[in-house]
Amino acid sequence: MTQHPEDPFVGGGTGTPGEAKRIEAPTLAEDLLLLLFQPGTGTIAGENTLFYTLAGAVLADLGLGDHVRTGSGRGGTARVEAVEDHPPSDDILRSAWDYLSAKPRGVQTVLAAIGPTLRSPLLERLIERGDIRRGTRKALGLFRMTVLEDGGSGRRSRLLADVRDVLVEGAEPQPRVAALTALLSGSGTLPQFHREIPWTSPVITRAKELEKGNWGAGAAAEAVARTVTATIVNNAVIAAATLPRN
Repeated sequence: MTQHPEDPFVGGGTGTPGEAKRIEAPTLAEDLLLLLFQPGTGTIAGENTLFYTLAGAVLADLGLGDHVRTGSGRGGTARVEAVEDHPPSDDILRSAWDYLSAKPRGVQTVLAAIGPTLRSPLLERLIERGDIRRGTRKALGLFRMTVLEDGGSGRRSRLLADVRDVLVEGAEPQPRVAALTALLSGSGTLPQFHREIPWTSPVITRAKELEKGNWGAGAAAEAVARTVTATIVNNAVIAAATLPRN
């Protein structure tokens, strides 16, 4: 799952946070990072699998937007390639698309290549949007330290409600919510949401079905994007599952 030295990935965002190109709607990776943010502690859940799940969200976004397609490589491994002349406008998604436009690559390779650079620029976007804010807190009563706090936008609560509807109420999700829920489940962090999403056998079963790409019928027009995205999400889940949880 390593990239060739002569063909490195350069991306995760361009320029300084204030200079980066923006889209009006948050990306799927931003939504995932916002859900993983824990307001009570100011931490990000699932840090040790974070780069795989964020990378999976970036590729899933590209799949939902028909910017990439998937296929089979040697031994039946999943491969992903850029759809020619159809780049995304978002700078973070564009960096990943540019990396793929050189040649088709294994999904696992892409996840390992693009994931490590994503956390910082995505967090800056959430702060700029007002979903998360930086605050200060005294440590040991003496030293001031920077902490992350809830920004008060209410968007995290709305995202969590969408996930709860799918996992607890059995609602058939839109592909974007299905991908978000599957990635959240694959990160191994769902038990931490037990107050909002009870950690029950039906919830676990439903989450595992979503991880496998069983998202429901959905709209016929979304079938191809759904298949591509489900393949990407499933590979991200498998990759994250191989990492230690402690």
